[in-house]
Amino acid sequence: MGLFERYLTVWVGLGILAGIGTGLVVPGLFAAVAAMEFAHVNLVVAVFIWVMIYPMMIQIDWTSVKDVGRKPRGLVLTLVVNWLVKPFTMAALGVLFFRYVFAPWVDPQSANEYIAGMILLGVAPCTAMVFVWSQLVRGDANYTLVQVSINDIVMVVAFAPIAAFLLGVTDLTVPWQTLLLSTVLYVVLPLLAGMATRHMLLRRSPQAVSDFVARLKPWSIVGLIATVVLLFGFQAATLVAKPLVIAMIAVPLILQSYGIFAVSLAGAKLLRLPHNVAGPACLIGTSNFFELAVAVAISLFGLNSGAALATVVGVLVEVPVMLSLVALVNRTQHWFPSERA
Repeated sequence: MGLFERYLTVWVGLGILAGIGTGLVVPGLFAAVAAMEFAHVNLVVAVFIWVMIYPMMIQIDWTSVKDVGRKPRGLVLTLVVNWLVKPFTMAALGVLFFRYVFAPWVDPQSANEYIAGMILLGVAPCTAMVFVWSQLVRGDANYTLVQVSINDIVMVVAFAPIAAFLLGVTDLTVPWQTLLLSTVLYVVLPLLAGMATRHMLLRRSPQAVSDFVARLKPWSIVGLIATVVLLFGFQAATLVAKPLVIAMIAVPLILQSYGIFAVSLAGAKLLRLPHNVAGPACLIGTSNFFELAVAVAISLFGLNSGAALATVVGVLVEVPVMLSLVALVNRTQHWFPSERA
């Protein structure tokens, strides 16, 4: 592992502190960057995420993608956890904490909005950052692409019905612009760029691909740190103004993340998935598609609602939690078969 990867937790921690500090000192700068969005997708953050994803897309071998369907167990695990388990456990944890555990400190209206925001996170499995986590656990790039793609297809038809059922809303409108734009920015464009780059490099030699990816990896980590700085900078004032509320929202979100990861890990071990498939499968179920969740929360409950705040807390909690799970996946390689999927 290189210097950046070996001390990634340190860099992320410094990025969090830098984001909060600069967000408090120069809030106008972050407000200007936050305003650079379309369909609730921040274009600057999108660029940094694109930088993170691009190196992994170069590694995708299209001659091997077709072989993924011959080993569908990883896909089954991803779909079951994301659509039959995760939304309902998130709703249950939200109700448990905000209608019972934290009830003495939260008014019923705010509690309902916090629960709604957490539900929206639970029904929105990750699209973009999964590629980063997969790369950090040396996941099979071809298999990860198929896992994410199938998840996105299911999301198109399943997000609205499940969210509406759990929220008790009959007229929930999916922000299709957000969903489609995110898919294009985070999957389609970097995938096309990766394919073109790989094709050009293979004309030189297979070694040229691995050499180029190795040179890009530090930039991928830089993109991650820059994203962390922006996300925490955007919410610096809220973090300082409402630390208790944020801490209360974070508790069920963190429990959900580790709980879903444990369920996924147990399922992967039971199915005897190879480690390079098991790792990404576990991490896909744990992370969230925060742009979609934030967009729906704002459209349903308003920009300053408790639901919108809960989805933002989900963004802030995700990176540190996912890094800890990446480390756990890397330490449990011996639990799984090592053959390539």
